[in-house]
Amino acid sequence: MIELKNVSKSYDGKKNAVDNVTLTIRDGEIFGFLGPNGAGKTTALKLVTGLLLPDTGSIAIDGFDIEKDAIEAKRRFAFVPDNPEVFTRLKAIEYLRFIGDVYGVDGDIRKARVDELSKKFGIADVLNQQIKTFSHGMQQKLILVGALLHDPNTWILDEPMTGLDPASSFTLKTMMREYADAGKTVLFSTHILDVAEKVCDRLGIIDEGKLIFVGTVNELRAHYQDDSSLESLFLRLVSDTENAAHGASFVE
Repeated sequence: MIELKNVSKSYDGKKNAVDNVTLTIRDGEIFGFLGPNGAGKTTALKLVTGLLLPDTGSIAIDGFDIEKDAIEAKRRFAFVPDNPEVFTRLKAIEYLRFIGDVYGVDGDIRKARVDELSKKFGIADVLNQQIKTFSHGMQQKLILVGALLHDPNTWILDEPMTGLDPASSFTLKTMMREYADAGKTVLFSTHILDVAEKVCDRLGIIDEGKLIFVGTVNELRAHYQDDSSLESLFLRLVSDTENAAHGASFVE
């Protein structure tokens, strides 16, 4: 479970990139985080993972405060950033061993998980190659494998489909569903609205740092009494919010 309470963050001390966000992401669900470019999605995810600290408010992962109990909180999640950042001089298998060491994954368990996950994502045959020879998509697959080595309770992904081929995207979506069905938490941001519509149990839509909607696609349709696609509803909601004098919103 992920809990944000009255979380705000500003980079310049004037405008909040994340503005007084309160949100609970439950165990056993895939939660999609949507918003226009610059809306605050990536900032919010960096706050949840402790890469940034909030100016106000608190964030907890499975009950552990990301500031006060940082180590315990970070043991419980894996984070896949929007841009793969890896030690490119390492071989892929060396990177995965390093990640296994960081999380204290037992050698036999590590080997089994590396074998299973690398086959699922189609990189088993290149584990002995240097990462600098990998394409962006291959590096993304490697990071996904590394993120799952310690079988985290919470999986946080920022634009995870970027650079993935169709087969790997399908594998990732299937694994996200399996994770949630096992009672774990999956939080991911995306610009691919049809993926969000098909995969997510609930959605959060953020615009100009404010959380303007939390709920299911059907609840969003009910609000507008419209059976349109998520893309149409999303654009309408963002437009309505921008046109409203005080940014009217509805949040669960």
